[in-house]
Amino acid sequence: MSDTVVKTTKEEELRQFSKKSSAVTLRNITKLFPNPEGSGETVAVNHINLDIADGELVTLLGPSGCGKTTTLRMISGFEYPSEGQIFIGDRDVANVPPNKRGISMVFQSYALFPHMSVWENIAYGLRVQRLSKNEIIARTGKAVELMQLNGMERRFPNQLSGGQQQRVALARAVVIEPQVLLFDEPLSNLDAKLREHMRDELRALQKRLGITSLYVTHDQVEAMAISDRVVIMKSGDLMQVGSPKEIYEYPSCKFVANFIGKANFISGIYEGMEGKTALARVGAQVIKIANPGKVQLRAGDKCCLAFRPESVKLSKTEAGIPGLIKRTTFLGTHLEYEMEAAGAPLLVEIYNPQLFTGYSAGEQVNAVLDTECVRVLPED
Repeated sequence: MSDTVVKTTKEEELRQFSKKSSAVTLRNITKLFPNPEGSGETVAVNHINLDIADGELVTLLGPSGCGKTTTLRMISGFEYPSEGQIFIGDRDVANVPPNKRGISMVFQSYALFPHMSVWENIAYGLRVQRLSKNEIIARTGKAVELMQLNGMERRFPNQLSGGQQQRVALARAVVIEPQVLLFDEPLSNLDAKLREHMRDELRALQKRLGITSLYVTHDQVEAMAISDRVVIMKSGDLMQVGSPKEIYEYPSCKFVANFIGKANFISGIYEGMEGKTALARVGAQVIKIANPGKVQLRAGDKCCLAFRPESVKLSKTEAGIPGLIKRTTFLGTHLEYEMEAAGAPLLVEIYNPQLFTGYSAGEQVNAVLDTECVRVLPED
């Protein structure tokens, strides 16, 4: 048999895990919880609408209490919405029990059965489905191979590393061939280096299998690295939905800019457009911003200039916003400057510092903005 035929057969086997993949649609989803004091209700998720395409990986990102885990739990069936519809494919599952939704969930704690071997943990869901012995053996074997757990089948969870336990949890989730795969901060218990490795493996697996996936994390870098799209949430509301690049480069508001990545903010007055260039007054200066994003302000409104630390350079000769260096930190790949300019704290990152003459705390310098990378946002 030729190499080409072997490769094709392997890919066909991998696709068997995702043959039931389907889109997820949230329509006007709301979740209210009664207040502990007994009066009134708290809005955990506030009338959100979201479409997740077939085979897409979407990450919910936001601070604690923003509603991302509650949203995930409503999709999984562990919570029922107070209002709205949840579609998996064309089926409304908002009031369907969890075991009849066609979903699998990977938990932060892995939730492996400690008294069961690796093989038994992976095969458990298939046994619950009452499949034949031969089918269970065949599908469990494929999952073991897929997750590179060969030789570990008879081990117990306490005999595995954190990364190996995570592989078992993933194998158990995909072996039942779910329509949708849900991840509840699955990598947060791993150390930083292993978390990065498992993050890349998880994303590669999801793309190979093509399973529609929803991922919850607090980690901004993790969200940007694995996601087709990121959903930023705050206090139960969707603040912005877009690709990692869109959200990083074109945040819709200060909250989004500040939550994903590092951001600087300088207050000013919006003075209108000059062609495609926005004008903003900062102190006595009028700054021309070549690529301001979608400006939804009127001339005279208070505005905020948002820009990333890597979008600034420091100079004593070029015109810019005058400022004072407060602290300098050498981090190998880059120099990090904390400074005060235009009445605001600024963070500046200079990469490849060996080619750059550094500044010291106490020096006066100009912050020179790359106006292609500055966005004009509402002040509030």
